[in-house]
Amino acid sequence: MSVMDESGMFNVQQTIGSVLCCKCGVQMPPNVANMCVNCLRSEVDITEGLQKSIQIFYCPECTCYLQPPKTWIKAQWESKELLTFCIKRLKNLNKVKLKNAEFVWTEPHSKRIKVKLTVQAEVLNGAVLEQSYPVEYTVRDNLCESCSRFQANPDQWVASVQLRQHVSHRRTFFYLEQLILRHDAASRAIRIQQVDQGIDFFFGNKSHANSFVEFLRKVVPIEYRQDQQLVSHDVKSSLYNYKYTYSVKICPVCREDLVCLPSKVASGLGNLGPLVICTKVSDNITLLDPRTLRCAFLDARQYWRSGFRSALTSRQLVKYFVFDVESPVGEATVGGQKYALSYVQIARESDIGKMFYVQTHLGHILKPGDQALGYDIYGANVNDNEMEKYRLSVKNGLPEAILIKKCYEEQRERKQKKARNWKLKSLPMEMDDSRGRVDPEKTDKEYEEFLRDLEENPELRFNISLYKDKDYEASETASMTDGEGAPTVPIEELLAELDLSEEEEDDDDEEDMNE
Repeated sequence: MSVMDESGMFNVQQTIGSVLCCKCGVQMPPNVANMCVNCLRSEVDITEGLQKSIQIFYCPECTCYLQPPKTWIKAQWESKELLTFCIKRLKNLNKVKLKNAEFVWTEPHSKRIKVKLTVQAEVLNGAVLEQSYPVEYTVRDNLCESCSRFQANPDQWVASVQLRQHVSHRRTFFYLEQLILRHDAASRAIRIQQVDQGIDFFFGNKSHANSFVEFLRKVVPIEYRQDQQLVSHDVKSSLYNYKYTYSVKICPVCREDLVCLPSKVASGLGNLGPLVICTKVSDNITLLDPRTLRCAFLDARQYWRSGFRSALTSRQLVKYFVFDVESPVGEATVGGQKYALSYVQIARESDIGKMFYVQTHLGHILKPGDQALGYDIYGANVNDNEMEKYRLSVKNGLPEAILIKKCYEEQRERKQKKARNWKLKSLPMEMDDSRGRVDPEKTDKEYEEFLRDLEENPELRFNISLYKDKDYEASETASMTDGEGAPTVPIEELLAELDLSEEEEDDDDEEDMNE
């Protein structure tokens, strides 16, 4: 058949012919083997010689799979990591071309994993054949080396991380505990102990301790030292067994502390301060000058080079009454936190007759009649050489007071009986009183202060997981009398706590109803 195009030329249309299969006689498109697909599969099996079943080892304690000879890989059920592990365990797979791989559903308790593979290979006279076949993996339970040692002796550890901060409170450890839970950083810890001024983490592998120390470096300014102790030595094989200890020290400067910077550090930061407030501690230390709203950031290396300490800490905060607040004369935003520079007239709670006229960076939230917490520099007995030098060098002297934050004590007293609608998770820590006794009343009081800080500071709870409290019951009388009240956590920021046991019970009830 021919067709005339626009130029007047005749073009002959080509038609694809068909041939009969040399085996069954079915009409088909021509190919090199002159056979249909069904006959070609009956003649040639490209999966011949490939593994159809294999045995793998699984550690039920740490949910890892053995990659021979000694590597254990952590993988969840039907995950990409598990599929990659299963494919790598197959031998002679390089003889064919792998096109697709997917899991075939099996019962989790059946100890069987099925994977459907689709492969391609050249067969008779260069024809390409594609074929799918299942591979069955038999899962055998076998404890890994670290879990086996732990089962034999739970106190046997290879590496320990001794985390310390030489301050008079544990607020930093409460915050750090939530970061560890959020990132699951201590999931491989064999045991966790709470001691005076710190926490001890014990690991069954040195690499796990290294990973944990690297995590700490990313969230807080630390310096650490590694030591090792010889446990045993095999002379014949020249194998040494060591125990490793990481002594980690956290920066003693905490949030809301007042710091008097040394002259070298202040000049290096552009003549900042030198009286500054620490507003945030992460991998960097954020310092704010409350009288100019200038700020600076110090990383761990810069801090440990100078090693200054706090002149006054949050344990020395004094309550002030605010009588007058002038309009702000300047504003600044540091790390997402807004500040406004204002002059305020305040008086100590213990001495109402003595008035102070000071500058503050809290002009945006303070108003007459409020209460605030600050440092009483006028009457404080400060044992700090840098502050004494600064007191003698300045002409007008030090400010009488430096306000740190607004106080919501009256509002909290009005709703003391009202429980929180949220809660936090905690690490499974053991108490160790052999190296310094831990006062439970002091710990509970500091933990309550930490919860109040979370309610007042949205930036502080940004990297923390807060969960809805299922046992919380809203009180009608409390909601009517709260009024403006103290800051609370918005319900949009709360997470629903997942309880697998309840889900399994619900599934069982549904199955019983269906039956």
